[in-house]
Amino acid sequence: MMYAVIKTGSKQHKVTEGEILSVEKLDGEKGTEVVFNEVLMVSGESGIKIGKPYVEGAKVYGEIIEQKKGPKIQVFKKKRRKGFHKKTGHRQELTSMKIKRITI
Repeated sequence: MMYAVIKTGSKQHKVTEGEILSVEKLDGEKGTEVVFNEVLMVSGESGIKIGKPYVEGAKVYGEIIEQKKGPKIQVFKKKRRKGFHKKTGHRQELTSMKIKRITI
């Protein structure tokens, strides 16, 4: 089974063909094809290729399924004995995408 490690949104993701994953927001609408050029490692029938820092000629193609927001994260700050407390939240914008193919 062929898989690759890509870098997007300052994070690394291990992906296989047909997999659906959520990454930090990418520009584009539903159905838009996205090409990831920053491939750190590729594993296939010919073995494992590790990049320095990226594998030359390797690309991962994906298709945007939807733009969405992630779960709400509660941020609570408090200072003891001062009566200070502050509660806020954050929802990260995400892009859900399906990996179409991996090329070397």
